[in-house]
Amino acid sequence: MSSSLTLYAGKTAYHTIKQYGLQPDLFTTLVGASGGPKWFVLAGLDRYFCGDFFKDRTTPLDTLGSSAGAWRFSCYAQNDKLAAINRLIDGYANLSYPKKANKQQVTAQSEQLLQHVLGQNGVNEIINNPNISNHIIVARSKGLSRHENPVLQLGGLLASAMANARSRKRLSKHYQRIIFSQNQSTAPFDYNDGIDSKQVALSADNTYDALLATGAIPLLIGGVRDISGAGPGMYRDGGIIDYHFDQRFLTRPVTVDGNPSKEGLVLYPHFHHKFKPGWFDKYVKHRYSNQEYFDNVLVLSPSQQFVSSLPYHKIPDRTDFKTLSEQQRIDYFLQVVAESSRLAAEFDDLCQLAPEHLPVQLIG
Repeated sequence: MSSSLTLYAGKTAYHTIKQYGLQPDLFTTLVGASGGPKWFVLAGLDRYFCGDFFKDRTTPLDTLGSSAGAWRFSCYAQNDKLAAINRLIDGYANLSYPKKANKQQVTAQSEQLLQHVLGQNGVNEIINNPNISNHIIVARSKGLSRHENPVLQLGGLLASAMANARSRKRLSKHYQRIIFSQNQSTAPFDYNDGIDSKQVALSADNTYDALLATGAIPLLIGGVRDISGAGPGMYRDGGIIDYHFDQRFLTRPVTVDGNPSKEGLVLYPHFHHKFKPGWFDKYVKHRYSNQEYFDNVLVLSPSQQFVSSLPYHKIPDRTDFKTLSEQQRIDYFLQVVAESSRLAAEFDDLCQLAPEHLPVQLIG
């Protein structure tokens, strides 16, 4: 078994992979979670997928992401995927803030980073990509959480957390899920889960704002107002509602070994093999995503052995911006990125294995 990379699969995904192996065209949906700098541990896989695995993709691929996941997948839909993901990796890892930076300064850095990632033509490339369709999750705030005043917003967050503790469906009183889709007819998950939701077409007028909003962490980064096509309101981090996702993922039919009726699979690179539905569920210890929804999913995650080998014996997280000096943090992030190439190398090796020898574990 791989020492750095672990593969977990739902039953359908498990049997499909054991029959056909890790063929790129088997996967028609790609999922990316929120989690701030945790995704640096997946940077090597992102580079591999952009530079090799999905480089010459000619069949449809839907990407579904919130916050950092959506930013990563905006790179996949640009013409030069590898250059775009490298801009995101390098720009995010080298973020520099003034000491005791305020929300306006952090927001400005976020805006500059996204502009750097998209470049001059990124938005047009994303909305016109013939094969890769981005689906970006954003939370439209209601009630007190719509305010930028920190006291009022904090009150809204506390009310949201208490409502969520009782039931995720109660989040509808505080937020509306907005799915910005490059192709409105193919949202790759069943979002009819009792949470108020709306699908909006990605366009040249809203792609930048949607990406900016899905990364707008409450209290830390300013929200985005009145996004074109979505209606008036204040839009924030999509991970508030869909942190790691808790819905049935949808795929497209694929042709495998001449069989055109096979349903595709979901590829979910993740920094852990446990999943929390929404941001507030981090504080609801008993609540995890329903494993039944992962029936058609292959999860790629770093092994505990790999994580233990990293500096500080952990993957990056937002606390590193507070507990480490700026140079320590940048060095740490870049070292994790460098080490993450081991995950990509192991995945590439696994792609060459006979299907029956793949070290896939069943989820659960």
